[in-house]
Amino acid sequence: MLFSACQSTQFARESVQNTKPESVQTQALNYMVFLPDGYDKSKQDWPLILFLHGAGERGNDIEKVAFHGLPKLARQGQLNNCILIAPQCPEGDYWDSLQQQNNLVALLAEARKKYNIDDSRMYLTGLSMGGFGTWQLGATLHEEFAAIVPICGGGNVWNARLLTEMPVWAFHGGKDPVVPVEFSENMVDQINKLGGNAKLTIYPEAGHNSWDEAYNDEQLWQWLFEQKKEID
Repeated sequence: MLFSACQSTQFARESVQNTKPESVQTQALNYMVFLPDGYDKSKQDWPLILFLHGAGERGNDIEKVAFHGLPKLARQGQLNNCILIAPQCPEGDYWDSLQQQNNLVALLAEARKKYNIDDSRMYLTGLSMGGFGTWQLGATLHEEFAAIVPICGGGNVWNARLLTEMPVWAFHGGKDPVVPVEFSENMVDQINKLGGNAKLTIYPEAGHNSWDEAYNDEQLWQWLFEQKKEID
């Protein structure tokens, strides 16, 4: 079973929400939210996973967000006991743009007010364009996330200094024809050169789609849910 750190087998509720812009620098984002089984009956705080989709899922059709990755798995009943939030990037933009970084920061702030989230166990992952967004948002909010999992993405190596205190597990296909595997290698190498704790799994025969294999790795989920941020 995926997410071996969790116990139940399905989400109690799935819904589509829309963020409210906090300032002239932010825009509304549509997003899917999956609340875990037992959420409404418990006052406990839950781990949060923020998932960023790839370029092909941009636009105004929120159903595209569930084509790949964690929302797809959630609908198959393979995620549980955690809150999953999956926003949709507007057409023509990218998750690592300044505008979308501002939007994601605002989304996370709104989610923390709206849902019962364990602030010490907030996780970030994304694939392809979402992998790039994960590297960037992880650096932007390096004091907020307990761990990040960028898949077949890449980032600005200058941001490595902001990620040395954050556990990172990156994944990439060795034969990726879209995003060269060196993009992940460069980020992981630079973080570790600066004393960080990043690791990289390369699937030698995988192409661009390395996310299916990564997200089906129970060791990933055991590792992820063990990560916890110290809260002052």
